[in-house]
Amino acid sequence: MFLVLGAIVMALGIALGAYAAHAAKGAAHPEAARLLHTAVQYQLIHGIGIVAVGILARWEASKWLVAAGVLLLAGVASFCGSLWVLALTAHSPGPLAPLGGLGLIAGWLALAVHGLAHKR
Repeated sequence: MFLVLGAIVMALGIALGAYAAHAAKGAAHPEAARLLHTAVQYQLIHGIGIVAVGILARWEASKWLVAAGVLLLAGVASFCGSLWVLALTAHSPGPLAPLGGLGLIAGWLALAVHGLAHKR
């Protein structure tokens, strides 16, 4: 399922990137272009990670691999989503960005633990 979800994250990242190129011009936040660029960049980078989790899960799943996929998905939604809200409304959604960032870091660490635990 992570392969499918990662591919959707990537497709949405491309579509949102195209939209961001136009949305930033009239956005509420003065730094909207930078915020949206960061959101799209992080979404695409971590979308590749989610796809990788999906590919790895086809060979050997583990609780660490599932945790990695869930944390990366939640991190993308929280971190990138909060940047979109801030850019388009100029209202901060509170601690969602840093919590999402922690989720992204934790997702990569969970993937690393999976790799260490399932060495061949």
